[in-house]
Amino acid sequence: MADRVYPAAKPNPPPAMASGGGGVTPKPQMYQRPIYRPQGPAKGKRGRSCRCSFCCTFCWALLVIVLLAVLAAAAGGIFYLLYRPQRPSFTVSSVRLTSFNLSSSATAPVLTDTIQLTVTAKNPNKKLVYLYDDFSFSAATSANDVPLGDATVPGFAHQAGNTTIFTATIAAAAVTVDPSGAGSDLKKSGSFSVSVDADTRAGVKVGSLKTKKMGIQVRCDGIKVTPPSPPPPAPKKAKGKNGTALAPAPALALDTAETTTATVSTAAHSCTVRVRVKIGRWTF
Repeated sequence: MADRVYPAAKPNPPPAMASGGGGVTPKPQMYQRPIYRPQGPAKGKRGRSCRCSFCCTFCWALLVIVLLAVLAAAAGGIFYLLYRPQRPSFTVSSVRLTSFNLSSSATAPVLTDTIQLTVTAKNPNKKLVYLYDDFSFSAATSANDVPLGDATVPGFAHQAGNTTIFTATIAAAAVTVDPSGAGSDLKKSGSFSVSVDADTRAGVKVGSLKTKKMGIQVRCDGIKVTPPSPPPPAPKKAKGKNGTALAPAPALALDTAETTTATVSTAAHSCTVRVRVKIGRWTF
């Protein structure tokens, strides 16, 4: 029995030959590992995060300030409803210009004077006590602010519902004043208007609690003062028949006292009280 011979299987042609093209057979490529390059944080995201944190901080700070303001307003309202605070009142009940001397120099007149004041202070509050530091008094003419002297009065505790009367002696000793202002404001005969200022610091005491002291200014305008009358002239010596000088007749003590007594003004002058706030070098 004869053996059959089968033809050998033909090898498959390459893809390029199978498609009938005459291309070059591609070479196998080697795998290249990518180079690692570290990247920094994105600039846009960092800027957005900073702006977001700033906005959050600002909002929280604003919220805290608003809450503190609301709490302070509520505490002030409760305090006002409970105590009904009122400002103290000051009145100049009497004033007297006891001495007055102005030199007749046309370029640099010299002033020496003494003013005695009686001040009445009232505390209209029923539960608040005012604590005053020392008072610094000063006086000047109302028209041109020619200085008339100053004085210091000790401070005191002004009890609730109390009326306190104290005196102040404002004096100037040989002070050179402006000749133009002194010539028109200061009169040796007749009355002229003066203004009196008193500066101090005051705090409030409620029970055992004390507030911080704040500056206050008391101003009294339109106070009329009259210089005292000059002393009478000395009597002239009379001569006798033989030319001998005779002793002058003694002056009456009653007449001399009446002519040298200063005029006292008893008209009450109400004063204005305002709070002075100091911020740095500025005072309001």
